[in-house]
Amino acid sequence: MNRLSSSSEDDDDRQNLIDQNDRKLPTPRSTAAAAFHIADDYDDIDSNSNNRSYNHHQLRRRFSSLKLGDLFNKRSFVVLAIFVPTFVIILFFVTDIKALLFTSGNFSSSPYDSASGKLRESELRALYLLKQQQISINRDIQQVLLSAHRTGNSTEPDFRDFGDFENPTLGDRCRAVDQQFSQRRTIEWKPNSNKYLFAICVSGQMSNHLICLEKHMFFAALLNRVLVIPSHKVDYQFSRVLDIEHINKCLGRTVVVTFEEFAEKKKNHIHIDKFICYFAHPKPCYVDNEHVKKLKGAGVSMNKLESAWAEDVKKPTKRTVQDVQSKFSSNDDVIAIGDVFFADLEQEWVMQPGGPLAHKCKTLIEPSRLIMLTAQRFIQTFLGKNFVALHFRRHGFLKFCNNKQPSCFYPIPQAADCITRVAQRANPAVIYLSTDAAESETGLLQSLVVVNGKTVPLVKRPARNSAEKWDALLYRHGIEGDAQVEAMLDKTICAMSSVFIGASGSTFTEDILRLRKDWGSASLCDEYLCQGEDPNFIAENE
Repeated sequence: MNRLSSSSEDDDDRQNLIDQNDRKLPTPRSTAAAAFHIADDYDDIDSNSNNRSYNHHQLRRRFSSLKLGDLFNKRSFVVLAIFVPTFVIILFFVTDIKALLFTSGNFSSSPYDSASGKLRESELRALYLLKQQQISINRDIQQVLLSAHRTGNSTEPDFRDFGDFENPTLGDRCRAVDQQFSQRRTIEWKPNSNKYLFAICVSGQMSNHLICLEKHMFFAALLNRVLVIPSHKVDYQFSRVLDIEHINKCLGRTVVVTFEEFAEKKKNHIHIDKFICYFAHPKPCYVDNEHVKKLKGAGVSMNKLESAWAEDVKKPTKRTVQDVQSKFSSNDDVIAIGDVFFADLEQEWVMQPGGPLAHKCKTLIEPSRLIMLTAQRFIQTFLGKNFVALHFRRHGFLKFCNNKQPSCFYPIPQAADCITRVAQRANPAVIYLSTDAAESETGLLQSLVVVNGKTVPLVKRPARNSAEKWDALLYRHGIEGDAQVEAMLDKTICAMSSVFIGASGSTFTEDILRLRKDWGSASLCDEYLCQGEDPNFIAENE
């Protein structure tokens, strides 16, 4: 039974697709490669390039001074591990192998020819493997040279990325990104206790609404208002997946209230004095008649919708804090602003680790305590500390990805190659698979993800089993099987991984990246699936 919870998350495919350029991952294929004009194809790197840093006489002195015991020293082993493959590769490329192995016109009829041919074949195979090892070393060196540009915070490479020279099998090439939280640009959220902002979030599924809610918090802070979390009669039941009181604790004051708390304070006479639309097109506030009916059904009355400006959802204009304060400030007690998911407001400020608001926590919007504990128990049961998480979105993704330039839907074999490359760098025991793909696709994917001759297991959350206790908390509190709870559980597990591979264009992935950034778990090896590559085959459109 496939319990992938992100399937319901991604049903509204058109509205869940976002531009990858809005939130670039700091990988060498995106920013650094462009800066250095380095080809995306790592195999094109000159395998002889490492030789240039060695002087022939220096090498002779180094090896002549080595004692026999030193050869078994770990540092000497690393030198040999790099030098020998390099030397052999040089020999491989500068020597006419064909001339050596196949002398034209002189084929012996000796009975030893068969054994000699096998020996030659073995030698060629060994040379090929050494070449592949050299390419791998070149990739690692390139990762280090580009690491500073990937973080965007330094102009010099961090040579810790070379790994532990005392133990070359270890290292921190996939270490956590330094988010430099101390350099955050923030504002204080000190609302007037009698002024409220109704959050209106309509577009897309849960991930879209969480991003919308996060932006509403910024609006509320700029307008000095308390934010009212939408009712479950109108929106999702946020209390099942979020710890709303956590937000108030992080700020040290009441900045958000639930709809029920607001209704109680207003004695169920809930009226929106001013309903301001952020977007005017294709429809005001992105609100349809169905949503208006839901609001009225929850006991909310309102005045006529009005637009702040002629803003189009398809072409949002970059806006500033001053723009918002001039257009949305009001003396009314209760205002509503909708929908702000697509709003392009101070993006660098809003997207920084921890968000734009001053608070004492890592992040304001995070999974509930029950979901956090359940994710930890699942990891302890099935995954362990070092695992890669993969959001592999497939349902409804083919058509809509093919409408993007470039497409983001990859054939299974190509996807497997991309996943394998990440696994080679991260060396995980397992890969956690968050997907809505069919078993036919995940089965093929599993068979193709192989590192050093061993298949890397792809692990999905299993169907509930009373013998397993990792999900007992959800069952005990009656929220097991809830689609949104399971979606948030998937996000949490992915956000806790050592390395994350996301689906370009998916807000489900973007929310995971937000959590990883805010929690400090983002890795230098995080990337979108096959980032920087086009699918090697794309079907025609209808």
